[in-house]
Amino acid sequence: MEEGYGLQERRQSNNTTHVEVLQVGSNGHGHGHLPLDVASEDLMRRRLKQRHIQICKSPNVLPLNFFDHFPKIAGTLGTGLFLGTGGAIRTAGPLGALIAFTLVGSVAYSSLCSLGEMTSLAPISGSFPHFASRWVDPALGFAVGWNYFFTNAFYVPVEISGAQILISLWDSHHAAVYTVVVCILICATNIFGVIYFGETEFAFSILKLIMITGLIIVGLVIDLGGAPNHQRLGFQYWNNPGVFAGPELEPRYPALDNFLGILSVITQAAFSYQGIEIVAVAASETQNPRRNIAKAIRRVFYRILIFYILGVFIAGLIVPSNNPDLLTGTGFSAKSPFVIAMEISGIKLLPAVVNAGFITSAFSAGNSFLFCSSRILYGLALRKQAPRFLTICTRKGVPIVAVLCSSVFAFLSLMNVSSGAETVFNWFQHLCVMGGFFGWLSINITYIFFYRGLRYQGIDRRKLHYWNPLQPWLSVWGLTWCILFILLNGYSVFWDFDASDFLTSYLNIPLFFVLFIFWKITRDTVVWKPDEMDFTTGIPSFEETEAPEIPPKGFWQHVAAVLF
Repeated sequence: MEEGYGLQERRQSNNTTHVEVLQVGSNGHGHGHLPLDVASEDLMRRRLKQRHIQICKSPNVLPLNFFDHFPKIAGTLGTGLFLGTGGAIRTAGPLGALIAFTLVGSVAYSSLCSLGEMTSLAPISGSFPHFASRWVDPALGFAVGWNYFFTNAFYVPVEISGAQILISLWDSHHAAVYTVVVCILICATNIFGVIYFGETEFAFSILKLIMITGLIIVGLVIDLGGAPNHQRLGFQYWNNPGVFAGPELEPRYPALDNFLGILSVITQAAFSYQGIEIVAVAASETQNPRRNIAKAIRRVFYRILIFYILGVFIAGLIVPSNNPDLLTGTGFSAKSPFVIAMEISGIKLLPAVVNAGFITSAFSAGNSFLFCSSRILYGLALRKQAPRFLTICTRKGVPIVAVLCSSVFAFLSLMNVSSGAETVFNWFQHLCVMGGFFGWLSINITYIFFYRGLRYQGIDRRKLHYWNPLQPWLSVWGLTWCILFILLNGYSVFWDFDASDFLTSYLNIPLFFVLFIFWKITRDTVVWKPDEMDFTTGIPSFEETEAPEIPPKGFWQHVAAVLF
């Protein structure tokens, strides 16, 4: 019978602490040979700095929602702040879209807080799939890890296709060439090392922050009548056509239809938030991970509030939900509320500048997803839930085999040059969104077990570098809504049933449970009990990861300390 590694027993003898790793089983069951202390095998290095994790993908900050009108990918693409905002306003109205984005934002934030607290204790490779294996059940960690790997891996070709389509607005005759060039650049950035990834993401993220800040300011200027046409809008579009809209599934019951409109926007909103957890996934390669990740997570709340919520609010002020371009627009303006508002108000040239910014955003998103997928794959291999050859690293600490395997998915974007790619990319997109929901779900489940284990063993979590006073209720909130999101993701298919739409909406559910059951049966795993949970083995001490903090000097260093 297989047994895994489990509870540690610390014993004091002659003023020396000895650590024994005991074999723990429950009723003869093992834990799937889950190796906890893999420090000697983990060859990745801590080269990401505070400014890298603060700004890279925390959160996604550029509007790429106008992708919706492109037939080759037919849906929400990109990881921008206002991804799907045009479609959200059209479907649910300005207030309905704001409610949906606020709700999903609260779930994303609760999941990130839960992950941040666990990472503050254990800033090691593997992130939350390993935490699920370590504190819930190795079968859950296996299912979550592979689910999250494929989620991020499939995001990469989707983002590359988005970048190519944006480029084709200027040159539509060399799609294959542009796609290959973007693929090579993204793969090379990850292959050369984490420091190149960090510096590239930092530069692009600065551009994204500048652009979204500029778009919010431009939107506010348009709303207050400062555009060339000098038309003051105020809240007139909230009065006519109204604060809510609906998908017209229940036209006889307007209130119900408005509610269904909000549900319809949940997926679009979730797509825009997914990916913010990379700040914790990168913990094993981050300098001073406990201190820096704690800072990053604390600031995410304000970034969600300012960039997401304020951005959606401004977008709902400057374009009516029944605008023809939102409904049937073609060309660059389709479903991009800020660009539509610029054209209506007579602002010139900015749309082209915004398009260039969107290209960098798509490149940046693909870059981040490739990084994340390779690190999750490396973490799985490190703990024997994936082939061991994936643990091979370069001298610079790059998990080169995991990066190369993840890079293969980037070239799936070459399908965008064929006429039959729409269906495949629709599947990719739905799998990604549902995979993200399962990722958040597992984070919150794991935190609840983590919280219970710490209390049982008498460990004061308030001594961690990051802890949230609203826990465990934040994780309960996130868990409840994640379950509802998964069940309601494809609800509209039941009004006009289509087998293909049903599969794309719910295929992830059986796939996840197949992975879970496969590992549980083949490795005979059981759920960890509170007294069996291991909170020390293989986890570096504070002194091993954190260097002394150097206080900022001078005006610009203080500004950088506040922002990054």
